[in-house]
Amino acid sequence: MGGRGATLALLAVVVLAAVGGAGAEAESSEASAKGRYHALFNFGDSLADAGNLIQNGTPEILATARLPYGQTYFGKPTGRCSDGRLVIDHLAQEFGLPLLPPSKAKNASFAHGANFAITGATALDTPYFEAKGLGAVIWNSGALMTQIQWFRDLKPFFCNTTEACKKFFAKALFVVGEFGGNDYNAPLFAGMGIPGAYKFMPDVIQGISDGIEALIAEGAVEMIVPGVMPTGCFPVYLNMLDVSEEGKGSRSGCVRQYNTFSWVHNAHLKAMLEKLRAKHPNVRIIYGDYYTPVIQFMLQPEKFGFAKQLPRACCGAPSTPERAAYNFNVTAKCGEPGATACPDPTTHWSWDGIHLTEAAYRHIAKGWLYGPFADQPIIQSS
Repeated sequence: MGGRGATLALLAVVVLAAVGGAGAEAESSEASAKGRYHALFNFGDSLADAGNLIQNGTPEILATARLPYGQTYFGKPTGRCSDGRLVIDHLAQEFGLPLLPPSKAKNASFAHGANFAITGATALDTPYFEAKGLGAVIWNSGALMTQIQWFRDLKPFFCNTTEACKKFFAKALFVVGEFGGNDYNAPLFAGMGIPGAYKFMPDVIQGISDGIEALIAEGAVEMIVPGVMPTGCFPVYLNMLDVSEEGKGSRSGCVRQYNTFSWVHNAHLKAMLEKLRAKHPNVRIIYGDYYTPVIQFMLQPEKFGFAKQLPRACCGAPSTPERAAYNFNVTAKCGEPGATACPDPTTHWSWDGIHLTEAAYRHIAKGWLYGPFADQPIIQSS
């Protein structure tokens, strides 16, 4: 992969996460989360990768495997694309479970599940992109169906008989995504624009649906399926794509047409989930909202303890003078020479212009668990 191809590939790893808040009511309900599940299974991309990409060695080009990644919680890089814990980490701790090991980890205990997410993952397989002439800009280290195969390969670690597996998975939560961010990055960073990306949407939604059906067939009975975040609010897009000031929201600084695109994806995803609920009435399928929280971060930052500012990465470097405020530079990304981290990541929701801070992920996890950032809270009040 050449320099430009590698850069585009790593940028195509983008998949974004969002944030929600949980108030006093949620705090009073937290105890009910303990013991709710005895296992977690997580599928996804760089928003949820806990180290799968680096299990067989760290690629030299991979800045996310260097400090300041991991500085806030772990004190060292772990392969997570954040300064600390991810949504899945916060969920595990709320349930009283250990942090999920990457599924590719050697000599790990999978007694409480595994994390199959890997940086660069897509809903659709690599041949799909190659058939559309996008093989050079997609860096697919493990698409959704590939991750599900990894799950099947690990089943002997969880259970040994059909009945045992049925009981084990019945007490587990499956987190499926988000998926779609990297699928859409392929046409966007290849210069096809929003109209080109829209053409991918039906296939992306179908790919996610197929993955959900495959997991249900394996025994999943409770799952949360997150949508995508508002693409137009992230510094990587604001810096890399040619967007006029007229196309941005006056209060948020986000690009309207990109946010509309993300909203449409989520609308189609929710409609698909409704169909699956009707088809599988004994399976609980929750929609996890990433979109609304990020918008709230932009419009009501003080509600979450964030500084009021236009989209800005905590860790990065200024780019051209007109885009310096985003603190994202493709030649000096977080973890690379020339980039620095802000003094207090808890005041930022965007960590590196592509992924979120630990603080942001914590808000999302709370919002999924107790509301309001899920179409039904994972933890239902009694």
